[in-house]
Amino acid sequence: VQFVESGGGLVQPGGSLRLSCTASGFTFSRYDMSWYHQAPGKERELVARITSDGSSTVYATSVKGRFTISRDNVANKVYLQMNSLKPEDTAVYYCSTYIFRRFWGQGTQVTVSS
Repeated sequence: VQFVESGGGLVQPGGSLRLSCTASGFTFSRYDMSWYHQAPGKERELVARITSDGSSTVYATSVKGRFTISRDNVANKVYLQMNSLKPEDTAVYYCSTYIFRRFWGQGTQVTVSS
């Protein structure tokens, strides 16, 4: 199982970023996918999750209405569209799935600062 995340960077408050994660090594369309983030000195926490067929999503309260998770089961990709970004969204963002154990990508840094 491997993930390659991209799309992070430095953005001003109120700005937008779109994270992408390309998955390989497993049957992508069979598994729920998640985005987590981890801020300095804090525990890694769930940001959003999408079911295997994309029909249902779950969001952390802090990002609801601002972030959107989506997936492309043909391209083996999952996305996180992040709008109205706030400084408290600054973190490393990880793509993840659970297949007998949780697997993680290498993460992509998102920094929201003026």
